[in-house]
Amino acid sequence: MTPISRRRPVGRSSPMSSTTLFTVYGSPVGPLLLSGDDEALSGLAFADGAGAPAGWTRADERFAVERRQLDEYFAGTRTSFAIPLRLDGAPFERRVWEALLAVPYGTTVSYGQLAARLDTPDAARAVGAANGRNPVAIVVPCHRVIGAEGKLTGYGGGLERKRALLAHEGALLGV
Repeated sequence: MTPISRRRPVGRSSPMSSTTLFTVYGSPVGPLLLSGDDEALSGLAFADGAGAPAGWTRADERFAVERRQLDEYFAGTRTSFAIPLRLDGAPFERRVWEALLAVPYGTTVSYGQLAARLDTPDAARAVGAANGRNPVAIVVPCHRVIGAEGKLTGYGGGLERKRALLAHEGALLGV
């Protein structure tokens, strides 16, 4: 299997520069707050009325590539992202997030299946916790992880958004 870091830039795990840049993207599933530095995207969260934290600098032009790729994703013409990412977290969290990048568009995987792919078959709960701390929603497709019985379970953006994203990708099979 090709290492994920070769397929999609994951970035290094060092802290971002002191200046955090951001933009707000209006998506079909609600406003998204994108953040990062001049090199990589490190955050993509559902804005839900919350603005950027104090001290962040709005830089819409910096996120032109991310915006274009999100436009293409929501238009149905892009099935994977080619965006440099900086995924800061504990080593196990980063392993989970990298494994999420390997879950193909239009498919789902259970927490247990993802744990098995990481050679930690008894760590489904830990995988779920790391999945819930994913800092870059949609691009790192944590919405593609479902419960063992095929049920939709927890999603930071809410189950309706998870359902909408899976429906958009054609991955809703009886869930």
